[in-house]
Amino acid sequence: MRILGLDVGEKTIGVAVSDELGFTAQGIEVIQRKGRKVDLKRLEEIIQAYTIEEIVVGLPKNMDGTIGPRAEMTQDFAEVLEKRFTLPVQFWDERLTTVSAEKTLLEADVSRKKRKKVIDKMAAMLILQGYLDRKR
Repeated sequence: MRILGLDVGEKTIGVAVSDELGFTAQGIEVIQRKGRKVDLKRLEEIIQAYTIEEIVVGLPKNMDGTIGPRAEMTQDFAEVLEKRFTLPVQFWDERLTTVSAEKTLLEADVSRKKRKKVIDKMAAMLILQGYLDRKR
């Protein structure tokens, strides 16, 4: 069973998928957001290509654990995903995920330009990997 991991932002959506056994997450791409219809079309292509059975969406809670405007936008998008694809959608607390991804890329000496292109994909991978680890 493959699981899709998403880091949903205003301008991009980081995308990761699990292996078939649900042990590891691999970042696959960053979708440049072009409007809900186009975004959902690309996600549909990915869901079909990888035979996705579940979706995990990073929920950007505030540091005190409360839900702010960005998290509400993410919840709304997740609701659309669930209705459109009739797949279960889970949330994963993504606090500090992007910070962790940035730190990892800095430690790997990835240039700023390259970091900008892959940070959301890596954040999606960390969200999904956290979820997979908790499931086991």
